[in-house]
Amino acid sequence: MPQLTKTGNYNPHNTNPKTHQPKTSRNILIAFLLNLGFSIYEFIGGSFTGSTAIMSDAVHDLGDAISIGLSFFLERKSSHTPDQKYTYGYLRYSLIGSTITTLILLLGSSFVIINAILRLFHPAPINYDGMIILAVVGAIVNFFAAHLTSRGESLNQKSVNLHMLEDVLGWVVVLIGAIIMKFVDITYIDPILSICVTIFIVIHAVKNLAATLAIFLEKTPAHLSLPDIKQQLLRLPNIQDVHHFHAWSIDESHHFATLHVVTNRPSAKLKHAIRHALLDHHISHVTIEFESPQESCLEHECHLQPATHTHHHHH
Repeated sequence: MPQLTKTGNYNPHNTNPKTHQPKTSRNILIAFLLNLGFSIYEFIGGSFTGSTAIMSDAVHDLGDAISIGLSFFLERKSSHTPDQKYTYGYLRYSLIGSTITTLILLLGSSFVIINAILRLFHPAPINYDGMIILAVVGAIVNFFAAHLTSRGESLNQKSVNLHMLEDVLGWVVVLIGAIIMKFVDITYIDPILSICVTIFIVIHAVKNLAATLAIFLEKTPAHLSLPDIKQQLLRLPNIQDVHHFHAWSIDESHHFATLHVVTNRPSAKLKHAIRHALLDHHISHVTIEFESPQESCLEHECHLQPATHTHHHHH
């Protein structure tokens, strides 16, 4: 019986975890086409109305479209099963998608901010009615795209969805700004709005990048406390010590661990108990090495020795 654990990560007993993949890719593809068409619409609209907020959003949307296109291919690549070349599978391809997306977004954002600051010093006339119409259409189209991508589990999909939500937010802000400017005619509201939306986007993008890099750097997954898990394992019968305990994540939902367990009664039952305990923490792939209490283990942690070849000493 395929059983979902608390956070919706699948249990290893579920034989086919990849059932949601094609739908995911399809949603990303639709989002890509929407964004691409939309950024073209915005470039035309932005130049027609003379609004930086809309132009800045066009840059952002074009960046989105490129990165979503990338995400689409990488998300499909990430669903390939493990093989001899990639023994852990291709899950991290999806993370590369998320990294590139975020970098493109940060690059686009810096352009937008520079542009908006220039506009503060050199205000330009704006067509407010055109801006209001564009913003209404913008908010509706992007809301639809956000809804499509909202059910993503991977960081890649989350970064795609984040873009969509930002777009909706950006348009709502542009709409409010356009309505205010129509009545009070203060043109610098437009670049200021553009800067605010961009700062909001940058904060989220940086958080996303940090989460992705942590995975590439083999950092212990955020929700795991190894000392606590170790204490939990030491409460199991016949376990005298646990060391050389490492945990890492392949992508944000598949966690792996390796550990040395000191016991004088190694058994399949004990292994099962350890696996079961770790599964509660969403660690689905565990490598356990049993050691007898007399054995001296030189490597309680991983202190990497320089890789010298010692075999040439044998005369």
